[in-house]
Amino acid sequence: MSEPPIGPGMHWLLFGVAVFGSFAAYTAANRMFAPPGEGDEGDLSKLAKKEVGTSSAFSSLNPNGSPLDRLDLFLLKTFHLDVKLEELHMMMGRPQKPSPLDMLHLKEFFAAAFALGPFLITGEWILIPFGAIGFLLPDSIFNGRIRTRQQAIMRNFPTMVDLMALTIEAGLDYMAAIERILKNIRPEHRTELEREFEKMVNEVQLGYTRRDALKRLALRTGLPEVRSFVGLIIQSDELGTSLVELLRNYAADMRFRRLNKAEKLAAQAATKMLIPLFIFIFPTVFIMMLAPMMKSLISGGLGF
Repeated sequence: MSEPPIGPGMHWLLFGVAVFGSFAAYTAANRMFAPPGEGDEGDLSKLAKKEVGTSSAFSSLNPNGSPLDRLDLFLLKTFHLDVKLEELHMMMGRPQKPSPLDMLHLKEFFAAAFALGPFLITGEWILIPFGAIGFLLPDSIFNGRIRTRQQAIMRNFPTMVDLMALTIEAGLDYMAAIERILKNIRPEHRTELEREFEKMVNEVQLGYTRRDALKRLALRTGLPEVRSFVGLIIQSDELGTSLVELLRNYAADMRFRRLNKAEKLAAQAATKMLIPLFIFIFPTVFIMMLAPMMKSLISGGLGF
């Protein structure tokens, strides 16, 4: 007795299970093989919570307000998104748009689109859980903006370290050296890196210690190179060692690593070119070479 065929609803259910299973397997493997975190980040994580919690962008939400406010508060409390969205917004440079609340609304919009879109097309209720994919999709957009900003910071970072070394060698300490460098750059011409250094100087003038201001700089950028730079300055400040040679060696090391990275990308270019060759170029060449032969075979045989 033959089994009944699989209906469209069951087909989409199995497809959804396969998609979510793939996401779960990738997440588990990523967490399993991820390198362990650095052991000296306890102070930095405390500063992150303090930095994020000082001015919450979600304090204007009313628990007894509109349905959208209640939905926002429910998602923030259920998935603990308040700290995460604040951190993403901070690493994007705290732009006015999108604000953390706008980022939450964008996640909700994508979730609704991914849930209701397939349902309206197919009429299958089983496809509504696909909204979870839409809820996670804007994170890739935010991370892309963070990577673009980090690349802009790293582009000017070795030059900034060299300028600090020259100014410190002239007799200034590192904070006065940063202020002197910033004074020679017009505000409209300042890059992301120089704006971050300006924030650090302003925090010191507001009463923060230099150590905390430096750690906040590393926290806002999220770059291991800036974190190493901050650790280098703090260690030199505590031990009283000369900072000029350390900064020069660090800038030279950053340039050397950037050159190695460029050489590595150049070496990978030939291998990456094989993909478009096999997909686009080779099939076209084979068609042009074999098409006359195939036409002869179809029309009159081999001819001998």
